[in-house]
Amino acid sequence: MKDLLYLHVPAYEELWYRQKIMQDPDTMSYNKGYDLHFSGYDKLTGCIAFPEEERAGWYSHFIEQEPARFYAYIVRESDGQFIGEVNAHKSENDSWYEMGIVLEAKYRGKGYSSAALRLLLQHVFEKMNGEAVHNSFEEKRIAAVHAHLSAGFTKYRQTNGILELLITREQYLRKACT
Repeated sequence: MKDLLYLHVPAYEELWYRQKIMQDPDTMSYNKGYDLHFSGYDKLTGCIAFPEEERAGWYSHFIEQEPARFYAYIVRESDGQFIGEVNAHKSENDSWYEMGIVLEAKYRGKGYSSAALRLLLQHVFEKMNGEAVHNSFEEKRIAAVHAHLSAGFTKYRQTNGILELLITREQYLRKACT
């Protein structure tokens, strides 16, 4: 990947992009068919509604809430194009941050995921003073597994087709120094 990326905390007026990717069946296809129990989820497409009337509450919950939560768009430096989103939030039950990444479908397979994950890890460990970052998803999502391992995550646990990955501050710093 030749394009450099950066993370951008969106202004309220930029939430149109989050709605765009949450409503794109190609982008959200990884969610399709699961029994997810939250408002606005469409099991047939994997899409998640993000209506205008819910944006203010969502925005105040996620934006400027560090160190509890962080949310940002992934931006391609060469043209300022939004290509996805990342987030992290402190786990209620564990000492780590749970994280998420959604890359718009048309930008997948270009090396952006690993680069975006590294930017998220840099933010969590260097700005939010996190001790570890955790993610879990279906082990059959080979590209996602590869991107996480490339960014420095290690396999933590594997149960019933779900792979859990973890990276500690120590592992992050060791990888950053190499």
